[in-house]
Amino acid sequence: MNQLFTQTQVGPFELSHRVVLAPLTRMRTEEGNVPGDLMVEYYTQRATQGGLLISDATAVAPLGIAYVGAPGIYTDEQAAGWKRVTDAVHAKGARIFLQLWHAGRQAHPANTGGVTPVAPSALRSLEHAAIRDEHGNLAEAELIVPRALELDEIAPIVEQFRRSAVLAKQAGFDGVELHGANGYLFEQFLLDGTNHRTDAYGGSIENRARFLFDTLDAVVSVWGPGRVALRLSPSGRYGTMSDSDPHATFGYVAARLNDYELAYLHVIEPRIRGIEEQETTESDVTSKDMRRIFRGRIIAAGGFTGESAEQIIVDGHADLVAFGRMFISNPDLPERLRTGKPLDRYDRSTFYGGDGRGYTDYAFHAEARTEAEAETE
Repeated sequence: MNQLFTQTQVGPFELSHRVVLAPLTRMRTEEGNVPGDLMVEYYTQRATQGGLLISDATAVAPLGIAYVGAPGIYTDEQAAGWKRVTDAVHAKGARIFLQLWHAGRQAHPANTGGVTPVAPSALRSLEHAAIRDEHGNLAEAELIVPRALELDEIAPIVEQFRRSAVLAKQAGFDGVELHGANGYLFEQFLLDGTNHRTDAYGGSIENRARFLFDTLDAVVSVWGPGRVALRLSPSGRYGTMSDSDPHATFGYVAARLNDYELAYLHVIEPRIRGIEEQETTESDVTSKDMRRIFRGRIIAAGGFTGESAEQIIVDGHADLVAFGRMFISNPDLPERLRTGKPLDRYDRSTFYGGDGRGYTDYAFHAEARTEAEAETE
């Protein structure tokens, strides 16, 4: 894996390897959606000298939270909680970007204080939300029909992203990533299957992309060049998403992004649709397709192994690779990939919510080896 462990650059930052912690929803915050001790430990475990981490999807407003226990970045208390995380990560010599997020119609009133979720159009997602039931237990609930945003309500959401970008700077992050993937608000505006508007934010590709680029402009005004990124899932279906011509839609977005000095473009490969792996088709849009248009750094994500990560870099279709599930169960994943050490399996039942089990209790390889040796003595 010679290429995976070569130096590269993201924005102004020199990285010593190309293995990235993907943004992962883990639902482990404390009261008020504030990162606490558990999250500090989790990110510190996965920070390596010269490495890059991307945070949990982090809501820019209470109405943007899709999952109970997900973090926010709209209060000073939340920013202070995140500052503890970034300080710990920086002490390990790593960089960390905050993923800014608004769930749109993927939110549920149980997580928004009873407020009806908003979206570009009043169309319901067929996914389920993670909520607390009447007994305080984690439960699933069907999503409801959202309320279509009025034209004058869109600019205030852009301002929420700008304000959260300011708080992210206050919290010590190295940059921010807009979450434009996985069926959340940016993608709801972008795709014609979920955007039936007839005003300046609907209809043509240019109009449907307007909310994304309005927000990108606002966030770049806070952070400047090289410190803002964007995540897209051009072939995603999660969230009951669809588009009549994804190559045209995402080709337009990729071309427009060349006007920005992004830190990177983060592309989810089509074999991952939500949390499931599926076969790809000719209509899918890949990192390779985006590379033909976008001239900046690309992070590819989606079910990679060490070997396939090495190959996509060798092929020139991506510059870095984000790992999710295997980084959950292997906090020292970069070192294991570099040295060819075996990888521990993850426990999907502990992905969302809970305590340190399946979160901070996975062993580093040296620890696992020591325990195995002790058992044989």
